[in-house]
Amino acid sequence: MPINNRVAAMQGEITEWRRDIHANPELLYDVHRTAASVAEKLRAFGCDDVVTGLGRTGVVGLIRGNRPGNGEHVIGLRADMDALPIEEATGAAYASKNAGKMHACGHDGHTAMLLGAAKYLAETRNFAGTAALIFQPAEEGGAGARAMIADGLMDKFRIEEVYGMHNLPGLPVGQFAIRPGAVMAATDTVIIDIEGKGGHAAWPNHTIDPVLVGAQIVAQAQSIVARSVDPLEAAVISICVFQAGSAINIIPQTAQLRGTARSFKPEVRDLLEKRLRELVEHTAQAHGARATLTYRRGYPVTHNHEEQTAFAASVAKEIAGNDRVDTNTPPMMGAEDFSYMLEARPGAFIFVGNGDTAGLHNPAYDFNDEAIPTGTSYWVKLVETKLAG
Repeated sequence: MPINNRVAAMQGEITEWRRDIHANPELLYDVHRTAASVAEKLRAFGCDDVVTGLGRTGVVGLIRGNRPGNGEHVIGLRADMDALPIEEATGAAYASKNAGKMHACGHDGHTAMLLGAAKYLAETRNFAGTAALIFQPAEEGGAGARAMIADGLMDKFRIEEVYGMHNLPGLPVGQFAIRPGAVMAATDTVIIDIEGKGGHAAWPNHTIDPVLVGAQIVAQAQSIVARSVDPLEAAVISICVFQAGSAINIIPQTAQLRGTARSFKPEVRDLLEKRLRELVEHTAQAHGARATLTYRRGYPVTHNHEEQTAFAASVAKEIAGNDRVDTNTPPMMGAEDFSYMLEARPGAFIFVGNGDTAGLHNPAYDFNDEAIPTGTSYWVKLVETKLAG
């Protein structure tokens, strides 16, 4: 099945929805305007039930098919609604109206494509069972997926399988990428607080310099990946913030480092935390300082289930063609809170091409509206095939 003709005809309308969401970005759980617009559209489409306030501001629309057989089966399709705290630099006519906020990850496109699928499925209902359309807040660091699950998402709607999709800059429009197993990394927050002994920069011998200790920790942290992690495994430690001092002639009393650790396996995750803790404490001790590590575990590994990944790939091939679906795309060190949904139910997370655009989380990024027919058709075909009856 190529691009669905009815979906292709809806591209202009879906694009309008997408650009309206883009112009009015909201962060984390404060997606009140977006969620209200989504719920209003789902009701107008004729969804059988629209539930709001799940996971604080999440929305779920239920559409029941009218084909016989498999009437009890329910699958979930998820899109994320929140934006990022970034000042937009696209110059688009529909650029963000909210200073310091923008849709720099394409969640506006994800939401619009799932709305397009909802409209089509509510009109045609050419399937058996129920499609649960999940619109989630707070993907960008707020664990909105976990909050919706805690509010009963999977059990309340009897969801048996769950599927997610994300745009991917650099992958041509009209193509898909997916893999079984670990497809995106676990992500953890690293905070290192160092206390030395401040003093005059002209007499460093009377001080304990936390800047020097921090610099040693930053450099030595890379040895954990290089020398402690199995070379056949993958891991990242990035120290991205180094805060210390306020004057050029004062050695400060304290310093703080902040960053992230990424991994694909639980044992590697445990190793990163263990070795970082040892390195931080021993490096500080060697210089006569004190240092503490706060290691906060974030999103788990996004792990695609074998059977559901094969099914998702087969659907993508029907839309795009066999040679336009990469079924062994390399795992990515980015993280995704759809991982919580894949821990709760079997399912798969797929990437759809966004073309030659700026990268995700970049001020110049914009979702490519030419990807709308491909992504929306995928959702439609996935429901009609999985719930064929």
